[in-house]
Amino acid sequence: MYGPHMGKLANDLGGSGPQLPTQSDVRGDEGVPGRLHTMLPGAVGVPVHDVLDAAVLEGCEVLAGKAGLQRRVSRMNVMEVPDIQRWVRPGELLLTAGYALRDNPEQLVHLVRDLRERGAAALAIKLGRYIDEVPDSVLAVADELGFPVISLPAHVSFDDVLTEVLTDLVNRQARTMWRADQVHRRLVDVVLRGGGLDQVAAGLANDLDVAVLVTTPDGRVLARGGREDDVAAVTDGPWVDASGRLRTEDVSVAVGLHAAADPGSTDADGTHLAVVTVAAGPLDHGRIAAFSRRRELGEDDLHALERAATVCALVVTRDLAVAAVEDKYRADFLRDLLLGRTESDDHALAHASGYGWDLQRDLVVIVLEPDDTESGPLRGVTLDGRATKTRPVLERQTNALTAAVHARDRSAAVCGFSTEAVALLGASNQDDAARLVRSIAASVRGDGGGGRRPFSIGVSRVSHGVEGLSEAYLQARTAVRVGRQVNGPSAITHFDDLGVYRLLSLVPDHAELRAFAAETLGPLAGDDPDDVDLRRTLEVLLETNLNVAETARRLHFHYNTLRYRIGKLERLLGDFTTDATLRLNLALALRVVAMRGLSSS
Repeated sequence: MYGPHMGKLANDLGGSGPQLPTQSDVRGDEGVPGRLHTMLPGAVGVPVHDVLDAAVLEGCEVLAGKAGLQRRVSRMNVMEVPDIQRWVRPGELLLTAGYALRDNPEQLVHLVRDLRERGAAALAIKLGRYIDEVPDSVLAVADELGFPVISLPAHVSFDDVLTEVLTDLVNRQARTMWRADQVHRRLVDVVLRGGGLDQVAAGLANDLDVAVLVTTPDGRVLARGGREDDVAAVTDGPWVDASGRLRTEDVSVAVGLHAAADPGSTDADGTHLAVVTVAAGPLDHGRIAAFSRRRELGEDDLHALERAATVCALVVTRDLAVAAVEDKYRADFLRDLLLGRTESDDHALAHASGYGWDLQRDLVVIVLEPDDTESGPLRGVTLDGRATKTRPVLERQTNALTAAVHARDRSAAVCGFSTEAVALLGASNQDDAARLVRSIAASVRGDGGGGRRPFSIGVSRVSHGVEGLSEAYLQARTAVRVGRQVNGPSAITHFDDLGVYRLLSLVPDHAELRAFAAETLGPLAGDDPDDVDLRRTLEVLLETNLNVAETARRLHFHYNTLRYRIGKLERLLGDFTTDATLRLNLALALRVVAMRGLSSS
């Protein structure tokens, strides 16, 4: 109930104390520090059901549209003309005695539809003077649209309603602005003292009594704050995928307020969520998501998060500026190391230890390359509708690779080059390397949501010491390039698995390779479905060493059907069943055809 204190205007009490108010303080009866003398555009609204708690509205009745009682009132208007629709603004509570509709109450049907379409909050009618009752057709439309239609008692004065409700709106706006300002001041102080995103998230969680996640635009968690049990409940909930990424692409985690838990959740209490964008100019740096299991989050929380987002943007921008310089020196050194341009192994080891890299162990080199050719930024919008864009794809994938690698190997070296990201991981053998790389790739890839782009990875053999890193780097680059050609996008390819493709990849004249394949396969070198089908039959025959029964089983052919196909292949290609050299040539030609994208390699 807001009746007892709705008449109090915002007071100017000067400075503020060192602590933020609690939720009960914010909603208390005491005056609120701040200067706010007029209604602000986009002011925080009051739910219709709270407006009805005002003392001046005692005795009013909701006739229809009860599903819309959460609609927020941010302004008031009185209707005494029939074309009021063009003057209505979003969030408006419209008061009327029905004078303009006295001759045709059925016009209320069109009025209710128009008000709902224009974003009005509700319609309040004083019955008995010009309109005795609201027609059933109007009530049915209001229920259908979830648009509240309210009956005002005869004794209610419009002036009293306007004064009391508007005063409450101004007071609420003052409280919201003051609370958000306190959050902003405290978090700025955290940053000025050298704090990072972890400290900002912890401070914000403490101030608002919520669990907080600060993430990248695609949902990778950068910082957490709040009680351990609250954070655990969030990260185990439906908003976070198996890789720990916040599902920012899901409508249930879109920017704004979300009133209750995901429908699939079994949490009896429900969890309420507020999400804002962390943006610096046109650049989208991520999201702040606040979760509460104890109370419903409202517009004042959202406004406080918006102020906190500016602080997070400041921290991210600061860290990026520092990291850009450090990353350049690290990348330059690692490139020289992998290309064999360092002065000596001892010098390289000493320099690497300064970056926290341990190169005095068995290592594998992995190379990550984005698969898509369109590497432009992803685009989104902030809470207020401003367009944003993310950083380039390779930069985001490099950051994700760095986080995934360091979570498993703090002494690993990770850097981004112009077209690829490179990591040097500790691994004693190829099996350990394979398991480690699969785990890292799964973390970087997540479930593919949030705008994540596909990538391929190449893995070298185990290198014993710094002197073998140049060769290992070439192996990893060959593996990622050839692996994508052979297996398509999102491939994870180990150099030792390339087989004959390693030799074919060393042929610099790709036109000659294509000519060899065309001459050897003849009419089967094309992309016609029948040609592809026959090539598949030939491939399995060669793989099974011309075992007709096994080939028929693998291809699900009848034995006689396969014998017919073998005869057709021999007529097209020659007597490969008896000519070992021809079989070798055909096997190589099939491998060349399998190397997709050869012309761009």
